[in-house]
Amino acid sequence: MSAVFDESDSRAVSSDDAHTGLLPALGERVRTLRAQRGMTRKILARDSGVSERYLALLENGDGNGSVMVLAKVAAALHVPVVELLREERTAPPEREQLQSLLKRLSPTQLKTAHDMLSRAFDAEVKARMRRIALVGLRGAGKSSLGAALAKQLRAPFVELDREVEREANVSLNEIFLLYGQAGYRRYERAALERIFAKHDRVVIATGGSIVSEPDTYDLLLSTCYTVWLKAQPEEHMARVVAQGDTRPMKGNREAMEDLRRILVTRAPLYGRADAVVDTAGRVFDASLDELARLAKA
Repeated sequence: MSAVFDESDSRAVSSDDAHTGLLPALGERVRTLRAQRGMTRKILARDSGVSERYLALLENGDGNGSVMVLAKVAAALHVPVVELLREERTAPPEREQLQSLLKRLSPTQLKTAHDMLSRAFDAEVKARMRRIALVGLRGAGKSSLGAALAKQLRAPFVELDREVEREANVSLNEIFLLYGQAGYRRYERAALERIFAKHDRVVIATGGSIVSEPDTYDLLLSTCYTVWLKAQPEEHMARVVAQGDTRPMKGNREAMEDLRRILVTRAPLYGRADAVVDTAGRVFDASLDELARLAKA
């Protein structure tokens, strides 16, 4: 049985399906989204105003019964339950037609379709390559490799988190304390738009969680040539600690498991990047050479 809360499932759910699958699927969806954003349950409780106790119940598949009411209404209307909650109502019909077509393609056909579209929009890709954006978890090498690449390309180098701090005029920690993750996302979007307005050519090191904000990530993908700097979880952690930041491990015996979960849940999002440079087990110069070849292609 497919998860009834999966947006890729266009079938209407039955009442039986909803009762047996919706709440567990909803709980898993919340856990996944929380992991993608790197949020602890405590932070989510603070930012949402929902108790940690209820969030624990929700993530374990014991959410509020009102969700089941929505499932029954959706079943009666013969639509997926997510249709009742979707905010976007003005998408062009061509987008929905294209999405419907893509759902029917095999993985091989999807790759062919992607290559065909890439060739069709080759000029657009070349325009995007004037701006290189690096995505990936902390410790992947975005700052060090990005600065070195920018020097080779004779282009400005920008760390998005530093621009977010300038936008808010406070540190990142203060942004999260004062405004929560939603506030950080607003400043992140504003900082990115300011960078694009200022720089026609630039190398950008983004924050690790930018991929979990759909609109901002779509803006990045449509405006920059994006490269996922990839590494193993142990290397991410070791590099961060080597930089003198012990916060990931402090007071958290499950830090490595949390990191693995974040990487797993974000991997499909990072995978939307134009290219991947795997820095695992590689010396700095080798990773830089590969990155430079991509940037100059």
